[in-house]
Amino acid sequence: MIQEHDNIVLTIDLPSAGLEAGDVGVVIHVHQQGKAFEVEFLTLDGNTITVETLEPNHIRPIREREIPHVREIIAA
Repeated sequence: MIQEHDNIVLTIDLPSAGLEAGDVGVVIHVHQQGKAFEVEFLTLDGNTITVETLEPNHIRPIREREIPHVREIIAA
């Protein structure tokens, strides 16, 4: 189960936030035992891009042997 402070992977594009499937975020709050999640997405230098409330099927845990991919955020 995904918990607070876990790194997660976004499974859908969120064009309004400038996010794409595969972007990595951090869970900052779990609503009602996992019915929704507050997820913070950051730049590599630590600046917050956005905080989004996401459904469980919009995120997944990171997996072993995955590596992050760097891309420039496009302003929404």
